[in-house]
Amino acid sequence: MTDAIELRRWADGDLPILQRTVGDPALMTHLGGPEPEAKILDRHRRYLEMGDPDRGTMFVILLGPERVPVGTHGYWRVERDGLAAWETGWFVLIPFQGRGIATRATLSVVQRARADAPDRPIHALPSVENAASNAVCRKAGFRLAGAIDDEYPPGRPIRSNDWVLDPR
Repeated sequence: MTDAIELRRWADGDLPILQRTVGDPALMTHLGGPEPEAKILDRHRRYLEMGDPDRGTMFVILLGPERVPVGTHGYWRVERDGLAAWETGWFVLIPFQGRGIATRATLSVVQRARADAPDRPIHALPSVENAASNAVCRKAGFRLAGAIDDEYPPGRPIRSNDWVLDPR
């Protein structure tokens, strides 16, 4: 039996979970290392400003009846080949990994993104070296479109897999 998860929209008090995810060297191994505090604060502000059907929404992943914050997930508007699309991404704290939480949260986020804009494809871009995130994409039904050269953070080259869910 797996613990139930819930996604709650990002709120002002969620800075600590952001510090524990993008500020964690282990969780940021494939993304250029931990973010400095100033960048984390800026990210928190941007997450608070999200939450409309055109821009996307960020969430905290809550686990079990105690509603323990165990990660983050969300989707945001991007442009792909001149057309609007969604991009999605997540973090699950290390003690909670390997329990299907990221996959279940991804399936929930996909439903929400489709409700906001069913005509947009949804992309996930994990590093080609991030086996766990690539497995989440596969389990959630994304199609591997291929590997791409990208930058994350800006100025740092990264090779990512472009996983896509086509519009319905």
